[in-house]
Amino acid sequence: MKVDILTIFPEFFGQVIEFGIIRRARLAEIVEINVHDIRKFTTDKHRMVDDRPFGGGDGMVLKPEPIFAAIESLLGTSEKENYPSGSRVVLLTPQGRQLKQSVAKELADEINHLVIICGRYEGIDERVNETLVTDEISIGDYVLSGGEPAAVALVDSIVRLLPGALGSETSAENDSFSSGILDHPHYTRPAEFRGMKVPDVLLNGNHAEIEKWRAKKALEKTRIFRRDLLEGDNGDM
Repeated sequence: MKVDILTIFPEFFGQVIEFGIIRRARLAEIVEINVHDIRKFTTDKHRMVDDRPFGGGDGMVLKPEPIFAAIESLLGTSEKENYPSGSRVVLLTPQGRQLKQSVAKELADEINHLVIICGRYEGIDERVNETLVTDEISIGDYVLSGGEPAAVALVDSIVRLLPGALGSETSAENDSFSSGILDHPHYTRPAEFRGMKVPDVLLNGNHAEIEKWRAKKALEKTRIFRRDLLEGDNGDM
Protein backbone atom coordinates (compact mmCIF):
# COMPACT_ATOMS: atom_id res chain seq x y z
CA MET A 1 0.00 0.00 0.00
CA LYS A 2 1.10 3.56 -0.69
CA VAL A 3 0.13 6.35 1.73
CA ASP A 4 0.56 10.04 0.95
CA ILE A 5 -0.07 12.54 3.74
CA LEU A 6 -0.76 16.21 2.96
CA THR A 7 -0.01 18.58 5.84
CA ILE A 8 1.34 22.03 6.62
CA PHE A 9 3.44 20.52 9.41
CA PRO A 10 5.43 17.66 7.82
CA GLU A 11 7.87 17.68 10.72
CA PHE A 12 5.12 16.24 12.90
CA PHE A 13 5.56 12.85 11.24
CA GLY A 14 9.37 12.80 11.33
CA GLN A 15 9.69 10.35 14.21
CA VAL A 16 6.24 8.79 14.27
CA ILE A 17 6.77 6.57 11.24
CA GLU A 18 10.15 5.40 12.52
CA PHE A 19 8.87 3.18 15.31
CA GLY A 20 7.08 -0.09 15.88
CA ILE A 21 4.81 -1.81 13.41
CA ILE A 22 4.77 1.11 10.97
CA ARG A 23 8.57 1.11 10.74
CA ARG A 24 8.74 -2.67 10.30
CA ALA A 25 6.06 -2.56 7.61
CA ARG A 26 7.95 0.18 5.78
CA LEU A 27 11.25 -1.72 5.94
CA ALA A 28 9.50 -4.86 4.68
CA GLU A 29 8.01 -2.76 1.82
CA ILE A 30 4.50 -3.64 2.92
CA VAL A 31 3.65 0.05 3.02
CA GLU A 32 5.23 3.18 1.55
CA ILE A 33 4.54 6.40 3.45
CA ASN A 34 5.28 9.83 2.02
CA VAL A 35 4.66 13.13 3.80
CA HIS A 36 4.09 16.23 1.66
CA ASP A 37 4.21 19.87 2.71
CA ILE A 38 1.13 21.57 1.23
CA ARG A 39 3.14 24.80 0.99
CA LYS A 40 5.26 23.24 -1.76
CA PHE A 41 2.18 23.24 -4.00
CA THR A 42 1.55 26.99 -3.65
CA THR A 43 2.42 29.44 -6.46
CA ASP A 44 2.62 32.80 -4.66
CA LYS A 45 5.86 34.16 -3.25
CA HIS A 46 4.57 34.03 0.34
CA ARG A 47 3.50 30.37 0.02
CA MET A 48 0.09 31.14 1.49
CA VAL A 49 -1.99 28.08 2.38
CA ASP A 50 -4.81 29.82 4.27
CA ASP A 51 -7.03 32.90 4.11
CA ARG A 52 -9.95 34.60 5.86
CA PRO A 53 -13.36 32.96 5.46
CA PHE A 54 -15.90 34.58 3.15
CA GLY A 55 -18.84 35.90 5.14
CA GLY A 56 -16.69 36.74 8.14
CA GLY A 57 -15.98 34.78 11.27
CA ASP A 58 -13.05 33.71 13.39
CA GLY A 59 -9.94 31.91 12.24
CA MET A 60 -8.53 30.97 8.87
CA VAL A 61 -9.49 28.44 6.20
CA LEU A 62 -7.10 26.30 4.14
CA LYS A 63 -7.13 27.44 0.52
CA PRO A 64 -8.18 25.09 -2.29
CA GLU A 65 -5.46 25.81 -4.87
CA PRO A 66 -2.47 24.03 -3.27
CA ILE A 67 -4.56 21.01 -2.25
CA PHE A 68 -5.96 20.63 -5.77
CA ALA A 69 -2.42 20.90 -7.15
CA ALA A 70 -1.18 18.27 -4.69
CA ILE A 71 -3.93 15.77 -5.58
CA GLU A 72 -3.35 16.31 -9.30
CA SER A 73 0.35 15.65 -8.76
CA LEU A 74 -0.28 12.47 -6.76
CA LEU A 75 -3.23 10.98 -8.63
CA GLY A 76 -2.99 12.58 -12.06
CA THR A 77 -6.44 14.17 -11.80
CA SER A 78 -8.56 16.34 -9.54
CA GLU A 79 -11.78 14.57 -10.45
CA LYS A 80 -12.51 11.89 -7.86
CA GLU A 81 -14.64 9.85 -10.25
CA ASN A 82 -11.52 9.45 -12.39
CA TYR A 83 -9.09 8.47 -9.64
CA PRO A 84 -7.02 5.34 -10.40
CA SER A 85 -8.61 2.12 -9.22
CA GLY A 86 -7.88 1.39 -5.57
CA SER A 87 -7.22 5.05 -4.69
CA ARG A 88 -9.02 7.09 -2.05
CA VAL A 89 -8.63 10.59 -0.68
CA VAL A 90 -9.49 10.90 3.02
CA LEU A 91 -10.19 14.17 4.78
CA LEU A 92 -9.80 13.98 8.56
CA THR A 93 -12.63 16.02 10.03
CA PRO A 94 -14.98 15.98 13.05
CA GLN A 95 -17.86 15.75 10.55
CA GLY A 96 -16.66 12.41 9.12
CA ARG A 97 -17.80 8.89 9.88
CA GLN A 98 -16.17 7.55 13.01
CA LEU A 99 -12.99 5.52 12.65
CA LYS A 100 -13.79 2.00 13.81
CA GLN A 101 -12.04 -1.31 13.30
CA SER A 102 -14.47 -2.09 10.47
CA VAL A 103 -13.51 1.15 8.69
CA ALA A 104 -9.79 0.43 9.07
CA LYS A 105 -10.33 -3.08 7.68
CA GLU A 106 -12.34 -1.73 4.77
CA LEU A 107 -9.52 0.62 3.81
CA ALA A 108 -6.83 -2.04 4.33
CA ASP A 109 -8.72 -4.53 2.17
CA GLU A 110 -9.98 -2.32 -0.63
CA ILE A 111 -7.32 0.23 -1.50
CA ASN A 112 -3.68 0.34 -2.56
CA HIS A 113 -3.18 4.12 -2.58
CA LEU A 114 -4.41 6.29 0.28
CA VAL A 115 -4.10 10.07 0.28
CA ILE A 116 -4.76 11.75 3.63
CA ILE A 117 -5.51 15.46 3.95
CA CYS A 118 -4.78 16.91 7.39
CA GLY A 119 -7.08 19.81 8.16
CA ARG A 120 -6.05 22.85 10.19
CA TYR A 121 -7.47 26.09 11.55
CA GLU A 122 -11.24 26.47 11.00
CA GLY A 123 -11.25 23.86 8.24
CA ILE A 124 -10.73 23.46 4.51
CA ASP A 125 -12.42 25.21 1.60
CA GLU A 126 -15.57 23.17 0.92
CA ARG A 127 -14.66 22.81 -2.76
CA VAL A 128 -11.88 20.45 -1.72
CA ASN A 129 -14.38 18.27 0.06
CA GLU A 130 -16.92 18.34 -2.76
CA THR A 131 -14.46 17.67 -5.58
CA LEU A 132 -11.48 15.75 -4.20
CA VAL A 133 -12.48 13.86 -1.07
CA THR A 134 -13.85 10.32 -1.29
CA ASP A 135 -14.04 9.67 2.47
CA GLU A 136 -14.47 11.90 5.52
CA ILE A 137 -13.23 10.26 8.72
CA SER A 138 -13.28 11.35 12.36
CA ILE A 139 -11.40 9.67 15.20
CA GLY A 140 -13.91 10.84 17.80
CA ASP A 141 -16.39 13.44 18.96
CA TYR A 142 -13.84 16.06 19.93
CA VAL A 143 -11.81 18.74 18.16
CA LEU A 144 -8.04 18.64 17.68
CA SER A 145 -5.80 21.49 16.60
CA GLY A 146 -5.22 19.67 13.33
CA GLY A 147 -5.54 16.41 11.48
CA GLU A 148 -1.98 15.23 12.07
CA PRO A 149 -2.62 13.19 15.26
CA ALA A 150 -5.71 11.72 13.60
CA ALA A 151 -3.64 10.78 10.54
CA VAL A 152 -1.25 8.81 12.75
CA ALA A 153 -4.17 6.94 14.31
CA LEU A 154 -5.66 6.18 10.90
CA VAL A 155 -2.39 4.99 9.36
CA ASP A 156 -1.51 2.82 12.36
CA SER A 157 -4.95 1.19 12.43
CA ILE A 158 -4.70 0.35 8.71
CA VAL A 159 -1.06 -0.73 8.49
CA ARG A 160 -1.36 -3.34 11.25
CA LEU A 161 -4.11 -5.02 9.21
CA LEU A 162 -1.97 -5.38 6.08
CA PRO A 163 -0.79 -8.94 5.40
CA GLY A 164 2.64 -9.53 6.93
CA ALA A 165 2.67 -6.36 9.06
CA LEU A 166 2.30 -8.23 12.36
CA GLY A 167 4.43 -11.06 13.62
CA SER A 168 1.41 -13.35 13.91
CA GLU A 169 -1.26 -13.65 11.25
CA THR A 170 -3.92 -14.00 13.95
CA SER A 171 -2.87 -11.01 16.08
CA ALA A 172 -5.14 -8.54 14.30
CA GLU A 173 -8.01 -11.01 14.27
CA ASN A 174 -7.91 -11.21 18.08
CA ASP A 175 -7.77 -7.46 18.72
CA SER A 176 -10.54 -5.56 20.42
CA PHE A 177 -13.43 -4.74 18.06
CA SER A 178 -12.33 -7.27 15.41
CA SER A 179 -15.10 -9.57 16.65
CA GLY A 180 -17.38 -6.68 17.53
CA ILE A 181 -16.53 -6.63 21.24
CA LEU A 182 -13.56 -5.79 23.47
CA ASP A 183 -10.55 -8.04 23.91
CA HIS A 184 -10.23 -10.47 26.81
CA PRO A 185 -7.80 -9.86 29.74
CA HIS A 186 -4.16 -10.83 29.26
CA TYR A 187 -1.62 -12.18 31.77
CA THR A 188 2.06 -13.13 31.68
CA ARG A 189 4.79 -14.23 34.11
CA PRO A 190 5.04 -14.28 37.08
CA ALA A 191 2.03 -16.45 37.87
CA GLU A 192 1.71 -14.63 41.20
CA PHE A 193 2.63 -11.00 41.80
CA ARG A 194 2.11 -9.22 45.14
CA GLY A 195 -0.53 -11.74 46.08
CA MET A 196 -2.39 -11.41 42.77
CA LYS A 197 -2.64 -14.73 40.95
CA VAL A 198 -3.19 -15.52 37.30
CA PRO A 199 -6.53 -17.36 36.83
CA ASP A 200 -6.01 -21.11 37.14
CA VAL A 201 -7.74 -21.81 33.84
CA LEU A 202 -4.88 -20.12 31.95
CA LEU A 203 -2.35 -22.44 33.54
CA ASN A 204 -4.01 -25.82 33.02
CA GLY A 205 -3.19 -26.23 29.32
CA ASN A 206 -6.79 -27.00 28.34
CA HIS A 207 -7.20 -24.84 25.25
CA ALA A 208 -10.95 -25.40 24.97
CA GLU A 209 -11.48 -24.18 28.52
CA ILE A 210 -9.11 -21.26 27.94
CA GLU A 211 -11.01 -20.11 24.84
CA LYS A 212 -14.32 -20.41 26.69
CA TRP A 213 -12.93 -18.34 29.60
CA ARG A 214 -11.56 -15.69 27.23
CA ALA A 215 -14.87 -15.38 25.40
CA LYS A 216 -16.73 -15.00 28.69
CA LYS A 217 -14.32 -12.37 30.03
CA ALA A 218 -14.36 -10.42 26.75
CA LEU A 219 -18.14 -10.26 26.94
CA GLU A 220 -18.04 -9.21 30.59
CA LYS A 221 -15.58 -6.42 29.79
CA THR A 222 -17.71 -5.19 26.93
CA ARG A 223 -20.82 -5.11 29.10
CA ILE A 224 -18.98 -3.01 31.69
CA PHE A 225 -17.10 -0.57 29.45
CA ARG A 226 -18.86 -0.57 26.05
CA ARG A 227 -22.42 -1.76 26.45
CA ASP A 228 -23.25 0.14 23.26
CA LEU A 229 -21.47 -2.58 21.26
CA LEU A 230 -23.93 -5.23 22.44
CA GLU A 231 -27.16 -4.55 20.60
CA GLY A 232 -30.00 -6.65 21.94
CA ASP A 233 -27.83 -8.12 24.71
CA ASN A 234 -29.99 -9.74 27.40
CA GLY A 235 -27.18 -10.41 29.86
CA ASP A 236 -27.09 -14.21 29.42
CA MET A 237 -23.70 -15.93 29.34
